[in-house]
Amino acid sequence: MPKVQMPQLGESVAEGTIGKWLKSVGDHVDKYEPIVEVITDKVNAEVPSPYEGTLTEILVQEGETVPNNTEIAVIEAVGETADATAKTAPAAPAATAEATADEKPEPVATDGGNGPAGSDERPTPAPAATAPSFEQPTAQPLASASAATAVAAPQKTGSNGASGPDSYKGPTTPAVRRLAREHDVDLELIAGSGHSGRVTREDVLKFVESGGANAASASQAPQAAPAAQAAQSATPTQAVQSAPSASSAPSPVAQGDSLKQASPMRRAIAAQMTKALQVPVAYTVIEIDMSGVVALRDKSKGAYQSQEGISLTYDAFVAKATVEALRKHPDFNAHYNDEGHWRRQAINLGIAVAVEDGLVVPVIKDADRLSIHGLNRQIRDLADRSRGQKLRLEDIQGGTFTLDNTGWTGSIITQPIINAPEVGIMTMESIVKRPVVVSTPNGDLIGVRPMMYVCLGFDHRATDGAQAGQFVADVKAWLEAVDSNTAIW
Repeated sequence: MPKVQMPQLGESVAEGTIGKWLKSVGDHVDKYEPIVEVITDKVNAEVPSPYEGTLTEILVQEGETVPNNTEIAVIEAVGETADATAKTAPAAPAATAEATADEKPEPVATDGGNGPAGSDERPTPAPAATAPSFEQPTAQPLASASAATAVAAPQKTGSNGASGPDSYKGPTTPAVRRLAREHDVDLELIAGSGHSGRVTREDVLKFVESGGANAASASQAPQAAPAAQAAQSATPTQAVQSAPSASSAPSPVAQGDSLKQASPMRRAIAAQMTKALQVPVAYTVIEIDMSGVVALRDKSKGAYQSQEGISLTYDAFVAKATVEALRKHPDFNAHYNDEGHWRRQAINLGIAVAVEDGLVVPVIKDADRLSIHGLNRQIRDLADRSRGQKLRLEDIQGGTFTLDNTGWTGSIITQPIINAPEVGIMTMESIVKRPVVVSTPNGDLIGVRPMMYVCLGFDHRATDGAQAGQFVADVKAWLEAVDSNTAIW
């Protein structure tokens, strides 16, 4: 039977979390009909069915995180059962044509090539070492002392002589096994709540929070004594290696404290941001006089609102200046990876959008071909669909540079984190009236002007400060050249 796989939801995304199944086992699905919501650090995206048919099995449960291309569901495609029956049914002898009406043929068992008919067993996905995935930090329970007892507690020995989380042979995912290793939990001790007894991420977290790991350690305390003695005689280096990290140690709890569990989106953001901080980022900041932009927007916004039904935003002007600068500086419209510096031909501008408890970066494709109005409409559409969780897969793929409007919060300078593997990200800050020196034919004067900072973060492996300075200078020049003759449509 055809399998549905975890799609790649971005160039730098190696795994996804099942947020919600939109269809249940037994439901009919049309081709391209959304069947599951997948969560990454970039977006909540609905994954369409590649086939028309019946959803016969869900292989990955809600809340589980799996690498790209992992099989997550099975669909019995339309016509597949009839075809399989026709191929496997033996040819009937001529005499059977005279069989009585009450004689019924034996049903033909088919398995679609997945093993014995009726079997619930599925091959365990490949270990994380063979499929790229990013470690995701997991919220630590405040009341759990499993980390403190992990050094002395022995691990349960499997039937093959191996011990620890990796000895478990039941059906589960690499992400769940990784979580078990982080908490030093033997999966054999956990009753799985997933399909066919599959142990899920939630099962492991509940086991740790309930003190199950401690109970298991206590029951094996006599056997733990030799390990404790060995730990006392260990060398300083060995002791450091076996000690739990500070980040995994329980935090002291005071009255009124509460633990906010990380949502799948927050865990995905944490993983991506940790990865992004490995990039050597440098910053440059420039100040821009927005007088021309403010004047043109004030003059046009009433008529624009009446004609288009949406407001005219400053984001569209800055986006236009950014894509014009990217035309001149292809080194910034690029990705950087182990192969080198990939300069992209298409200018696909990512727009950072704040959503509830997270941030997504939908992409305006071929942004350099759009007018100020075209960019404004695209920004509004992507923002609305981001907050309504209506983005499609193609909306978050292929970004080559990111623009972030941090100024709506009132900030005046922000250091952004690069959306790896992109080479650059730029913020637009609050437009603030300030006294500045204004050059006139009669000399320098002090004037009050609407000023805005922009901060460019760039991957220093791909380019340098001089090129970054030229890039933001071109952004500044375009915005300061805006006047009443600048075309919006």
